[in-house]
Amino acid sequence: MNNCIFCKIIAGEIPSAKVYEDEEIVIFKDIEPKAAVHLLCVPKEHFAYLSELDGARAALVGRTMQKIGQLKEQLGLSAGYRVVINQGENAGQTVHHLHLHLLGGETLGW
Repeated sequence: MNNCIFCKIIAGEIPSAKVYEDEEIVIFKDIEPKAAVHLLCVPKEHFAYLSELDGARAALVGRTMQKIGQLKEQLGLSAGYRVVINQGENAGQTVHHLHLHLLGGETLGW
């Protein structure tokens, strides 16, 4: 997508503090962290909502969740973490490219 900031980060047009990248996802530090560790895990395929999942996208999200579990220690999340997916304006979604917030590195309250 032409105006998507995450697509531009994925393409290398905008710098980010990447901590992991493979052929399907990129994980980088959030520029406005809400926890000691606040990372964004972004599928490289552009789509905005869980309602857009088909079989291939659902499998991609599943592999993304699996990869987060595999990388938890490397990402500084070994003591526990929260995964948040904001969907829509009322939920606080400001970038309309599906992404997962990974929050941890401290005890999280509600």
